[in-house]
Amino acid sequence: MNQETIIPNTIAFVKEELKNAEGGHDWFHVERVFRNALLIAKEEKVDVLIVSLAALLHDIADPKFHNGDETIGPKKATNFLIAQKVPKETGLHVVKIIKYVSFKNSLDANQKQFTSKELEVIQDADRLDAIGAIGIARCFNYGGFKNSALYDPEVLPNLNMTKKEYKNSDSPTINHFYEKLLLLKEQMNTVTGKKIAAQRHDFMEIYLNQFYDEWNGIK
Repeated sequence: MNQETIIPNTIAFVKEELKNAEGGHDWFHVERVFRNALLIAKEEKVDVLIVSLAALLHDIADPKFHNGDETIGPKKATNFLIAQKVPKETGLHVVKIIKYVSFKNSLDANQKQFTSKELEVIQDADRLDAIGAIGIARCFNYGGFKNSALYDPEVLPNLNMTKKEYKNSDSPTINHFYEKLLLLKEQMNTVTGKKIAAQRHDFMEIYLNQFYDEWNGIK
């Protein structure tokens, strides 16, 4: 592994792989997660190379754009890391993070979990990009991609979804705030993640209040 080129090579690889990706899961999403991860890592005792590679590769093949197949991303990452001659243990750690980073995995009580400080950093970095102003934009962008309804007062959020139900959900976009986004503040692992999440969570609450007022013709 060439220490000087591994990160630039990974960036180039991800940009190419995601050049036609949906706007909420494209290179710019990965770049923001990468920046968040490096910021959080400053206050944590972690392997920064593992954090960097995992942040860059965490969405290399998001299952929801590959018929739900959760094996494609880890396989692509593994092949890339081997080609770059990344040390075996480092590569295995990165791939485990990719397998376990997703929110939906927390809904599967039967799935064996993997933990590490590096995973905690990547989880926080990824989840921060799902909340706040950018999180709202990404949520509606993906809802439009799926042609989901904005909101339907008669369709209540499912607050006790299984992993399978979450993956197959076609509920209105506003419901996703209650089924995921508003839950993330309490799931942050790190001090830095919790601090940033608190402010972004508050912004989403303000947004939702405004949304309902406009929907109901109050404002």
